[in-house]
Amino acid sequence: MVKIGNIELPEFPLLLAPMEDVSDPPFRRLCKTHGADLMFSEFISSEGLIRDAIKSRQKLDIFDYERPVGIQIFGGDEEAMALSSKIVSAVNPDLIDINFGCPVKKVVCKGAGAAVLKDVDLMVRLTKAVIDSTNLPVTVKTRLGWDENSINIDEVAERLQDIGVKALSIHGRTRAQLYKGEADWSHIARVKNNPRITMPIFGNGDIDSVEKALEYKNKYGVDGIMIGRAAIGYPWIFNEIKHYFKTGEKLAPPTMSDRIEAAQNHLTWAMEWKGEWVGIVETRRHYTNYFKGIPNFKEYRQKLVTTDNAVGLHQVFDEIRDVFSGYEFV
Repeated sequence: MVKIGNIELPEFPLLLAPMEDVSDPPFRRLCKTHGADLMFSEFISSEGLIRDAIKSRQKLDIFDYERPVGIQIFGGDEEAMALSSKIVSAVNPDLIDINFGCPVKKVVCKGAGAAVLKDVDLMVRLTKAVIDSTNLPVTVKTRLGWDENSINIDEVAERLQDIGVKALSIHGRTRAQLYKGEADWSHIARVKNNPRITMPIFGNGDIDSVEKALEYKNKYGVDGIMIGRAAIGYPWIFNEIKHYFKTGEKLAPPTMSDRIEAAQNHLTWAMEWKGEWVGIVETRRHYTNYFKGIPNFKEYRQKLVTTDNAVGLHQVFDEIRDVFSGYEFV
């Protein structure tokens, strides 16, 4: 069993990474249904929360069926982080996670996300401001360092643990790499093997198959794996990994019927959460991933992203079910 504060997770948990414009409640619900052990919200700007920005506030929506769930915040100002920590605590997530890893320019320009890797003292102050403003466990997600000449994850891990951080998720790239090249988990393993480190260490980056999940589990000795992009359009990856760990056998890939059911659930839950029109529009970006690689599917993909009412969309799904019922996935 892995513990984050008072949260008990199964042995070697699989975490769903917080992803901007992806990790909303409908998507998290799908991943939970298919075996994810711990969820995180999309990251939320501390300044946006304080300004009462509607988009930021909506990201605070969490539901009991997805617990345990953490809400992730980012920012570069101690006061704003402390205040947003109090706002987040009021909606009662299971933990608060701080993003010190986002490499995106608009976040880094504000001195937040991965920019904080250039100033570990600031990172410690920002984290302490959050810890001091909540009774919830506080965790951190970060990267190896700003660039390959300034990999400082060892110092970061020790100093964050010293002030009370309860778990650390490490993406095996520097900020300079963005999402290019290969994630280097040897640095993550070094942090995990540091005798001073007692908090759980979760590895993140490039896990896109059951074989790789098992290889990295055995090779790097982390406490669990965080999965991001590989779960988009493929929430089945969590249960597939668990089954492979247990039996050494691969589950059969999801059928066309499974994919249609997932896409329909995603749509239904999005409409329940945000209303029919917004739910329809926000789910469109996911259809390509659910039906990736299927030949002669273009016409139906087009219908899915242009039909603007729920009844019509469910008719399109029925059509897909009829036309592709015999399609075999390899």
